[in-house]
Amino acid sequence: MKFVDFVNRNAIRTNVEADTKEDVIRAMASSLLEAGKIAQDQFDGIVEAILKREELGSTGIGRGVAVPHTKHPSVHELIGAVAVSDEGVDFDSLDGEKVHLLFLLISPPDRPGDHLRALENISRQLRDDTFCRFLKQSKEPGDVWQLLEEADNNQFGS
Repeated sequence: MKFVDFVNRNAIRTNVEADTKEDVIRAMASSLLEAGKIAQDQFDGIVEAILKREELGSTGIGRGVAVPHTKHPSVHELIGAVAVSDEGVDFDSLDGEKVHLLFLLISPPDRPGDHLRALENISRQLRDDTFCRFLKQSKEPGDVWQLLEEADNNQFGS
C-alpha cells in the first residue's frame, strides 16, 4: 500500500499550531472534513473514536512521530491526513519527546487489512531519517505530497 492510496492531498497541513493531542487530532480531522472525506455529522464521533483509541495507549511511536488512527463505520474507504508541527505537540509519546510528524488514519471496520497495510507502510517509511527530516522541513502541503510520492517510488533508503 502506498501513501497516495490513502492520504488525501487536500488534508495535508504544515505549520499546524496545536498544543495538545486533542487539538491536533481535531485539526487533522477538520482537514478531512474540509476535503469532503468525512461528513459533518460524523466529525465529533470520529474525533471521539480516535481519542478513545489513544486512551488504550499513545500512538506517539517515538522519534517525533505519531499515527493516531481508528476504525469508523461512517467511512467507506481508508482515508488519511498528514500534519507537520514546527513547535511539536505533547502526545504522550513512548520516548517522551514532542511529536512533529502526524499521520491520521480512519478506516471502515470491515477493511482491517487495508488499515494494517497503511500502518505498516507509514512505520516502514518513517524509519528513514532522511525522509523524516525532509518532512519536518516541509513548509507547504505540496512539498509533503511530493515527498510522499517519492517515498512511494522507493526514493528513500527504507
